[in-house]
Amino acid sequence: MTTATTTTTLPAAAALLLLLLSAAAQLCSACPPAASQTAENNPRLQRAYVALQALRRRVTDDPKNLTGGWCGPDVCRYFGVYCAAAPDDPCAATVAGIDLNHGDLAATLPDELGLLTDLAVLHLNSNRFSGALPDTLPKLSLLHELDVSNNRLAGGFPDHILCLPNVKYVDLRFNNFCGEVPPAIFDKKIDALFLNDNHFDFELPANLGNSPASVIVLANIKLRGCIPSSVGRMAATLNELVVLNSGVRSCIPPEIGHLGELTVLDVSNNQLQGTLPESMAWMRSLEQLDVARNELAGHIPEGICALPRLRNFTYSYNYFCGEPERCLRLRRVDDRQNCIAGRPDQRPADQCLAFLHRPPVHCDAHGCFAPPGHY
Repeated sequence: MTTATTTTTLPAAAALLLLLLSAAAQLCSACPPAASQTAENNPRLQRAYVALQALRRRVTDDPKNLTGGWCGPDVCRYFGVYCAAAPDDPCAATVAGIDLNHGDLAATLPDELGLLTDLAVLHLNSNRFSGALPDTLPKLSLLHELDVSNNRLAGGFPDHILCLPNVKYVDLRFNNFCGEVPPAIFDKKIDALFLNDNHFDFELPANLGNSPASVIVLANIKLRGCIPSSVGRMAATLNELVVLNSGVRSCIPPEIGHLGELTVLDVSNNQLQGTLPESMAWMRSLEQLDVARNELAGHIPEGICALPRLRNFTYSYNYFCGEPERCLRLRRVDDRQNCIAGRPDQRPADQCLAFLHRPPVHCDAHGCFAPPGHY
């Protein structure tokens, strides 16, 4: 009986599948061709037209004439504008991306950009945009990538980014943003965060380790506080951490050794003190390590130089007094200007002696300098 039931229902299932496929084909054929959709017959493209024309009016210099063809209702043919099927209506074309990278455009960003509610990618790097990001930015609820790097944007940290539910890539580097960075940015599910080369001035928050990012770059800004022990919680995701030349004054917490997926660690040009934690020998994926130009001392742990993928280790301009022979066999090593006996180009003996006579540095459980009697 089971066999008979199966043989009678299979043709019915096949017929239903054919019916659904036929209906889908009819639905698709009922959609107007994307090429025929313009601002004159598509409300989404009409809103995009308003936004793009507002942006064009804000342009004060366009040496490459990138926006010279931004005329007429066919916005999908504008240079740097990319259309796709709307996520909630496959029959409707919509503006899904804007890419004006390396355009050298001088302009400000209008509030009308908030009309581009289907925008997933906004790439404006290497231009001369000034002013602030528009207050209407949170309306871009589908935005996945925001790249406004290498411009002249200013003002405080654009808090609107915290209201973008789908953003995964945030690049604000090489601008004139200033002030505090909200700790909440490290709670967002962002994959890449570039804040470097701005005028930000903030304390490294305890929730830094909540970030699921694979890349975090905090170089050439002003950071206060300590590298928090929570950094070890990023073990599963973090591939690159760059905190160079940012005024960090702390120890390196031992929890950093938990970052087993990290390939690049650059904390050079800061005020780090203490020793390199032995736990760094657990960082099996590490390829580049730069701790140069700090006030680190003691011996280089041999386990670091034994890391299987380490190719580039720079620890020059510190006060290290010993290094394993294994370190000198790395592909690229820089141990200049330390206090290592028998090695060339080291600090003068009087500098090393003066450093040795400083009060010893003690670090608390959080990687901060511990006051006397509290360690």
